[in-house]
Order: sequence, then C-alpha cells, then structure tokens
Amino acid sequence: MCQTPPSRAKLRGVDLAVGDLVISCDVVLHPLLGDAFVICDGTGEPLTAMSALDLDDPHEIPVIAEPARLPPGSGALLLNRIAEHARRPLRYAGPYPTPALYRALARSFRASEDEATFTAGVLDRALRLARDPVPVEFTPAPHRRVANAHGFTEVRLLEIERAVIDGISYGEDRYTRVAKTTAELWFGPTRYAQVATFTRDGELANGPHPIPPLANDLVGVALPAELRSALADVIAELVPAPLAAAAREVIAARPIVWADLGARIALATREGFAVHAGLWQFVAPTGLAHLALALADALAPLVSRTIVAELPPLVPRAR
Repeated sequence: MCQTPPSRAKLRGVDLAVGDLVISCDVVLHPLLGDAFVICDGTGEPLTAMSALDLDDPHEIPVIAEPARLPPGSGALLLNRIAEHARRPLRYAGPYPTPALYRALARSFRASEDEATFTAGVLDRALRLARDPVPVEFTPAPHRRVANAHGFTEVRLLEIERAVIDGISYGEDRYTRVAKTTAELWFGPTRYAQVATFTRDGELANGPHPIPPLANDLVGVALPAELRSALADVIAELVPAPLAAAAREVIAARPIVWADLGARIALATREGFAVHAGLWQFVAPTGLAHLALALADALAPLVSRTIVAELPPLVPRAR
C-alpha cells in the first residue's frame, strides 16, 4: 500500500503504472531523497527513485534521483500525471532545477516565472544537494496524450502542442515544428521535410516519412577552433548563468563536427558534439550571424546537460 512521509499514513493507492513505468509506493530510505518511491520499468527492474509524495494529491514537484535513467518521454508523462491530480500550484524543492526540467514542466504546468529564474542557482543547488523550494510556482495545466505506433501527440483544447515521432520531439523549437496538424523539419527559412500529419484529435493520419539524406561535402568535417571559440561566448549567454564559465571551457576544448543527423539538429558524442550540416546549407546563406546564433541555440541545451552530468559525484548529507 502507498505510504506518505513523515507520518507514513496509508494512502488510497497501490503501485502505480504510468506509461512504461511502475512506481512502487512502498517508502524506502534513499541517501539523497530521504523517504522515496522506487521507479521500475515494465519488467520490474529498478531504474531510479523519486521523492515520496501523495500521488493522488501531490504537494510538490517530485525530485527524481537519476532522471537520465528514465526512458525518453516517460518523465514528462509522470509530470503530466502529477499535474492531473494536483489541486494547487506546486514548487520544486530539489537540487536539479535544469532547463530540461523547466521545459518538461512547462508542458503540463503554467510557470509563474521564466526559465532563467528557475535555473538561476542550478550549480550551487546541485553541489549542496539543496532541498529548499525554488521560488517558482507551477499551476497545473495537464495535456491529453494520444499514443500511436511511432510515439504520441500532446493535445490541449483540440490543439496539438507537441508530437514525438520515433524519439524526436516536434513543436518545441524552431527546427522540429508542429504546424497545426503537421510535423515538419525546418532549417532557417527552408522547410526541409514534412514528417507526418495528424487529425485535430491528435491521431496519426499519415507518415511518418523518412527524412531525406543531406548531400553536403561538409558532413564529417570539424568546425575550426576559431569558430568554436566564437561560439563559446554566444553559448555562455544562453545557458544558466552559473554554467557560463564551464560552457566556454566545454565548447573551446571539445570537437564539433558537421553531420547528417536526420531530424536531430545536434547531439552529444563521445568526443564532443555533432551539428546538422543543414544549418550550414540553409541558414549560412542568410548570414553568418544567423548561423552562429542557430549553432549556439542548438548546442546550448546539450552543453548544459553535459556539464550537469559531469559534476563530481554527489556525497549525501548526513541526516
């Protein structure tokens, strides 16, 4: 039976299935979170843990110990389930107020402050394992998820706000977009591919269609050090302020390679980063300043995640 800290009084539910996750509602003692629930995959294999709370009447945004261990999209589904049951605005009281978390929350809540406010103390909070609330309130605004064989759509008030197709999210940035009922890939002013169409209710109507391969001689070529150095200053302006110095070091020190990434604009590699050569082919002709901003915009979220992932191992505080 589910239990809640600190009284450990019984709640109404038992183990909870959320998509492909199963949340075991028996409270365990976690070295970082204190009272916690274990999150398992569909086979019962433990993945990570989350702070224990009343899942039928949540009082805060849960802290997930190792969010990177969750299958893609499952964390957002869990947050949406919490939004569906929340009766009041919630706050996050954990050590990882990252841009990725803010954007995931923004799909199911309405935030009282912007992303910069939420992420302002991310490095300090991570290093001291902060558990005091971040001063941003999230008012519940859940969406409806419509699943299909290639992913799902998120629908609110008969409008498709986001579509996930074969692991790629459309509708959240300037490249992978949702135009009414169509998922599209854009590079600057050029629509490169129409990937899929949906009904107004979010059902998959046509596609997904393969992304055409890119014919560009730059594929496999690394960006010169001078360009990486210039990019470092722009990216430092886009990441949370506490990460700016580390972002400059990461970009200056690691290779960035042009690649044909399909519908992905950029990704982290073992050595550094890769960026879609479509940015050079379609954005560079509009001006090198536009190209620099496009590269920085594509790389900044990856750089932030890389820095947070490479923080020194966290030593739990004495209880």
